[in-house]
Amino acid sequence: MLRKILRVLMASVFWAATLGVAFANVSVKEDYPDEYYVKIGDTLWDISAMFLNQPWRWPEIWYSNTQIHNPHLIYPGDRISLRYIDGRPQIVVNGGGPVKLSPSVRIEDLGEPISTIPMDVIQSFLKEAQVLTAQEIEDAPYILGGQNRRVIFGQEDVVHARDPKTLWEDLFDTYGIYRVGHRYIDEETNEILGYEAIKIGEAQVQSESQDIVSMQVKKSEEEVRAGDKLFVTPPSELTAGLYPRAPETKIEGEIIRLFGRLTSVARHDVVVINRGAREGLKVGNVLETYHRGEHVRDPQRAEVVRLPDTKSGLIVLFHVFEKVSYGLVMESYLPIYKSDIVRNPAE
Repeated sequence: MLRKILRVLMASVFWAATLGVAFANVSVKEDYPDEYYVKIGDTLWDISAMFLNQPWRWPEIWYSNTQIHNPHLIYPGDRISLRYIDGRPQIVVNGGGPVKLSPSVRIEDLGEPISTIPMDVIQSFLKEAQVLTAQEIEDAPYILGGQNRRVIFGQEDVVHARDPKTLWEDLFDTYGIYRVGHRYIDEETNEILGYEAIKIGEAQVQSESQDIVSMQVKKSEEEVRAGDKLFVTPPSELTAGLYPRAPETKIEGEIIRLFGRLTSVARHDVVVINRGAREGLKVGNVLETYHRGEHVRDPQRAEVVRLPDTKSGLIVLFHVFEKVSYGLVMESYLPIYKSDIVRNPAE
């Protein structure tokens, strides 16, 4: 009778134990539905929010339904429910999904499984953005110029690039063309945290002559110019989905950039924080955001005191670099601003 939400990994118990996840009491909503049928466009996070007060904790109560072929994924049409075993809530899929008739036969074509978070929102950041050190940028190959003394180039144009650092010691077939832009600075310590490099195109090597390589631009999102840098595009960190969890270390940082908004962001917007792998952060870590408490004057004591911080939202990290991380806003109770605090979620 008590039922609800997801089915995900048969390996979830092992995965949680490996990460040191404690199976604490997960808070279930009082008005959760008896059951839910998965629809196209759903995400695991949104489904979980129907059942849990802290939807990011759904991996802690996954349940393996051994009657269902491939329990790692859920699909549109699956029926989600929640039940209690030994007093602990567990999320199951107990009626939808494929029926295994033989080792190689299914009763229906399921289409694509639903994603953990809205991947379409972050796809461009996964494919196109890097955060690099000044030395990495200095050492990278770069475009010298191209055909007919032109200064800008586009798709199908031939450009020439130089690698004075390694003389193309490790020459690849294809390179991403990147433009270096925003510099990330920790406003408290003045440390330079890195430089944002945005991928604006791709080029394929055609010929090599000493330290100069000729290549053809195969894709271009913007005009390619002399000085643009060349890097091998790294693989995505999200090869098997994103599973939310609290950081393993204590985190106290702040938002240092908003994407796509001038003053504030809300649900499904992207932010950058001044903490990264150096502080122990990983893809999938969840952080709460807070407005800084104001400083006010106490008229009775003639003192200036700082008011408590106010929780403004929740982000999940999807791209973690050495000193900064990109996060997707999953919950916004208030507008989220640059310089808002980020810290570990409350248990």
